[in-house]
Amino acid sequence: MNNRNLTMLVDFYELTMANGFFENGRGNEIAYFDMFFRKVPDNAGYAVMAGVQQVIEYLNALEFTDEDIEYLRSKNMFCEDFLEYLKNFHFECDVWAIPEGTPIFPNEPLITVKGPAIQAQFIETMILLTVNHQSLIATKANRIVEAAQGRPVMEFGSRRAQGYDGAIYGARAAYIGGCAGTACAISDRDFGVSALGTMAHSWIQLFPTELEAFRAYAKVYPDSCTLLIDTYSVLKSGVPNAITVFKELEAQGHKGVGVRIDSGDIAYLSKKARKMFDEAGLDYIKIVASNSLDEFIIRDLIVQGAKIDSFGVGERLVTSKSEPVFGGVYKLAAVEENGELIPKIKISENIVKITNPSYKKVWRLFDNGSGKAIADVITLADEIIDDSKPYTIFDPEQTYKKTTLTDFTAKQLQVQIFEKGKCIYNSPDVETIRAYCREQLETIWDEVKRFENPHEYYVDLSQPLWELKNRLLSEHFSR
Repeated sequence: MNNRNLTMLVDFYELTMANGFFENGRGNEIAYFDMFFRKVPDNAGYAVMAGVQQVIEYLNALEFTDEDIEYLRSKNMFCEDFLEYLKNFHFECDVWAIPEGTPIFPNEPLITVKGPAIQAQFIETMILLTVNHQSLIATKANRIVEAAQGRPVMEFGSRRAQGYDGAIYGARAAYIGGCAGTACAISDRDFGVSALGTMAHSWIQLFPTELEAFRAYAKVYPDSCTLLIDTYSVLKSGVPNAITVFKELEAQGHKGVGVRIDSGDIAYLSKKARKMFDEAGLDYIKIVASNSLDEFIIRDLIVQGAKIDSFGVGERLVTSKSEPVFGGVYKLAAVEENGELIPKIKISENIVKITNPSYKKVWRLFDNGSGKAIADVITLADEIIDDSKPYTIFDPEQTYKKTTLTDFTAKQLQVQIFEKGKCIYNSPDVETIRAYCREQLETIWDEVKRFENPHEYYVDLSQPLWELKNRLLSEHFSR
């Protein structure tokens, strides 16, 4: 968070409700909230969890400054006792989260917060802002990386991101999702995301000729020389001039690295360029493609036989241009009254907006034979899925669809990151998260990872949770 005090980055209703809780004597009542999402962007089959480290940084830094207090006092809406409470604010919640890099699916709690109602409610905005954004970009990045079929993908979108935080944290999320690096230098400095890049068209234009521009760059970077070859004409001048300079480097005991094509019919141009380089004895020169790419264009380029070794992807990745909203929500699930857990449910005419009540846990069930994930199960918090015994899963809506599992392993997905306001979780570095993401995605069936019409991955409810939900619904509609 770059040492910024972001405590006041909240929707204003968080403050009005907090003051209301306080004045009604309900601020210290224990409440349980779930952060989850209802639909995977792009109608995809899976998403990727990201942003937990930034949630931790925010929660660790919660503090109301004198400036914050004076601003709130100026609104003439908040009682002085409440402002005094904020002045002496101390975070006291328990927080659980699914680790970054984990494949995630609709309706399962990504983050669970338990604590005083004032506090648990107040942190809604930043949890949503942080996890929604980074999970969105990590998911999009992984789709693009999947499309590239092993060819490196570089994130090039800083200049078109939604603000500087969108660029910085977008690069971080893209790396978690599988990108090989980023053009964003500050993300390399702060997170260790490899910064990559060579030149813009302005470098070529600054010199009297394209050849002189190439020679000047090769002189400075003889062992890492990648040339941009579409400033004037890829085939008439770009490739021939690049060949000249790469041959000159060879004569000096160096080897060029590659060329980048940023416009035109990239499939056609890459095939022609590849042939020209190979005929010149420069088969080691790599071809990089950029220019408003996404997973569908990359897939088509590969199908068309484009001779591209890696991709630079900008605006359509860092903004998730095709669907730029993740849609995560933060809902009350339970409260404690006199030490008793009281489940809460949000009911809607829209079925998808009916919430799963109570304090819950999320389990992932893996087939022991293939190692692949079978389904996720949301249970009440005190339930244990004993994988030494048969376990029956069922469709929460079409309950007659049942499967009994025998040879499987059950794993809880959430880990505790805060206990009574103290961080107890050591967040891995981004390299470790990236490797973990790659490993976990290998457990997801290819059919779920299809770009179009993916197989639906099952997120089921346990029998006790399903019964609780339906009892609460029946009680409501029988009134």
